[in-house]
Amino acid sequence: MIAGKIGRQRLRAAILRPPFRPLPGVMLLSPRQFYMLRRFIETLVIGGAGAATLGLAGMPAGWLSGSIVGVSAAALAGRRVFVPPLIGRAVYIVLGISLGSSVTPTTVATMVTWPLSMLALALAMAAITGTVMMYLKFVHGWDTLSALFAAAPGALAQAMALAQDTGANVRAIAMVQTVRLFILAVALPLIFAAFGVAGLPPPRGAGGPLGQTLIELAVIIVASSGTALLAYRLNLPGGLILGSMAASGVLHGAGWVHAFLPVPVAICSFVVMGAMIGTRLGGADIRQLLRLSLVGIGALLVGTTVGCLFAIGVAWLLTLRTENLVIAYAPGAMEAMTIIAFALHLDPVFVGVHQLARFTFMSLVLPATVGVIQAYEKKKKSLPEDPLDP
Repeated sequence: MIAGKIGRQRLRAAILRPPFRPLPGVMLLSPRQFYMLRRFIETLVIGGAGAATLGLAGMPAGWLSGSIVGVSAAALAGRRVFVPPLIGRAVYIVLGISLGSSVTPTTVATMVTWPLSMLALALAMAAITGTVMMYLKFVHGWDTLSALFAAAPGALAQAMALAQDTGANVRAIAMVQTVRLFILAVALPLIFAAFGVAGLPPPRGAGGPLGQTLIELAVIIVASSGTALLAYRLNLPGGLILGSMAASGVLHGAGWVHAFLPVPVAICSFVVMGAMIGTRLGGADIRQLLRLSLVGIGALLVGTTVGCLFAIGVAWLLTLRTENLVIAYAPGAMEAMTIIAFALHLDPVFVGVHQLARFTFMSLVLPATVGVIQAYEKKKKSLPEDPLDP
């Protein structure tokens, strides 16, 4: 009887045994890794469906905006959308290569006017931050520091760090900044399309022999990846995308290479980038998001109006393209605004350089402004409420 029981156990084990054994040195995915992979694949499917809907319909920047809308909707519906950080870093390098390939002799010729437009950019960022901060403080009753951090254009990481150190409303600041980025990424292409504002795709030429093209692509990928990783190691803001864009831009601008990444590669990078933006709404409280969306929309309208006025004035004074300046002065994330400029066939190098200058300016000015506000509020609290009291 015992032998029969042992025989049944061996038979059951043989039936349940996997039909293959893993090769030596090959690690199978853990349950958590498999779960994260499944979430990533689902996120790509959702983002790809949204991107194809708007992209194939011919909407400007549709592959990017469609992915943002699709993944954001899934996140708000409760789906656990996810993009691995390593995939995101690789996509930044690919996008930087594509951005740099748009450098032309015309781009190089207009660089002499960039210092003046960046000086005007500093004034515009100060005006945008001040007006949005006043709007949040006096219209919605926010405290001064929370209003400042929510108004800071494109300096989310530093604003969040300073907000945590000073005890500001971190969640409200993050939601208002996220709403601003989401609306800008989706609405800007729509607005530009409504006014018929978009550039022409850069000429790609007939292309050389296949062997030469592959060699040039290899040179571009190696040089751009190396520069991107170096900038990333040096903790430069937007180092991956700006580093690869700089290397690719030098190679194309100097005429040393003429190869471009295939269009499907650029489209796939747009889809993943849009998915990365869409995942920011994951886990958000719907009621609080709706309430703060109204606040964010109002702040965005105020900031965008001020930025557009500066952009129009600088375009008139320096004879630059207004649409390039509008995106360069837009209070959005550096990477997103640069990629939108590329998707709209504008000048992503111009936009990227100005967005980097804006980030640098805000990184220097924001901590100093916080110190001034804290000193003022401390001095104000130390004063007696009634100056007539002894």
